Amino acid sequence: MTELPADAEYVEDASLFIWRPHGILDEAEVNKVLVDLIRRETTAEKPFNRFSDLSLVESFHLTFKYVFHVALHRRLSYVGRERIKSAFYVTNPEAAHLIKIHALLTDLSPLEVEMFETREAAAKWLGVPVGSLLPKASGRTTS
Repeated sequence: MTELPADAEYVEDASLFIWRPHGILDEAEVNKVLVDLIRRETTAEKPFNRFSDLSLVESFHLTFKYVFHVALHRRLSYVGRERIKSAFYVTNPEAAHLIKIHALLTDLSPLEVEMFETREAAAKWLGVPVGSLLPKASGRTTS
């Protein structure tokens, strides 16, 4: 597989793509991870779930229009595919608002979007050990 963005990792044995953006989250950052995610989806042997940890984002520079278009695109691109789970760990109201829009627009599609206030609840829903969702002290997996 290709090199991952610095704020992402792929946990092979859990079939889980993890994204931990930090600082300012804007369209360019989201687009960067979406390009990598789409590339991985097209080359992966099997579907994989996602976990986005938004706890380190200090400011969200995303418009309703942008979130709407991304969510609608993701919904349409999953028509006819296997179900996958996308968990969001959210610790602030602005992030919650954006994820609620995304979840609403992807509802009733193969992309199951849920928002969580604890990593433990997200891990349970994803069926992975909570330790796999914790930030790593050093190093990134690029497989």
